[in-house]
Amino acid sequence: MPLLRAVVLSGLGAVAVLTAAGRAMRLLGGDDPREDRAVRALQDAFGHGSDDGAVAADPAVPTGLREPIDRVTELLSWYSGVPQTIANGAMWCGITWWLTRDRRSAVAPAAALALETACFVASAALVGRPRPQGVWRPEQPHATSSFPSGHTAAAFALHGTLADLLDSHGARGARLLRPLLRYGIPGAIAFSRVYRGQHHISDTVVGTMLGRWSAAVVRRELLSS
Repeated sequence: MPLLRAVVLSGLGAVAVLTAAGRAMRLLGGDDPREDRAVRALQDAFGHGSDDGAVAADPAVPTGLREPIDRVTELLSWYSGVPQTIANGAMWCGITWWLTRDRRSAVAPAAALALETACFVASAALVGRPRPQGVWRPEQPHATSSFPSGHTAAAFALHGTLADLLDSHGARGARLLRPLLRYGIPGAIAFSRVYRGQHHISDTVVGTMLGRWSAAVVRRELLSS
């Protein structure tokens, strides 16, 4: 019960901070903030227009350069989707239990995702920020608020927890895998969400903070105690 109480209280505090930050961003920057100019410029640089997700015919942009980025970001965006993330978390819970037979370690991936998701859903409902306007968006966005980026938050929460598990159990190759798990994979996912017009840049920045915070709470309450 003390563990549950600590996590719930931390989560309520995080929701309050996220809600205040999101509403302040909408108040100060409006629903078409200046940061979106950078997103549109990035998309334009790779030959993408905002006309119903079609690719703009820009001969100055080599197809050979644009297509690999489109394919990689599509794969990353798919990998970070809700069903895939749930399956990923469940799989790593099972693998961790099989390798360690430690209950706290085994539930850590699911706990990080559960905490992140609860904070994301609550703050998104309270902020209600629209998705970016006038951008290329090849996939239909979810009905939730744009703020914060749930895909980004989940990626940092899950992969950060996996890096913490490697640390806590002294796994081989942890030194090489930790940066990839903590920053490489989730950072690439955050970029894909912006590049594909799903989020404002600030959505992914705050999503990064939420995900890393969720992983830190799980590390403190489950893996370090």
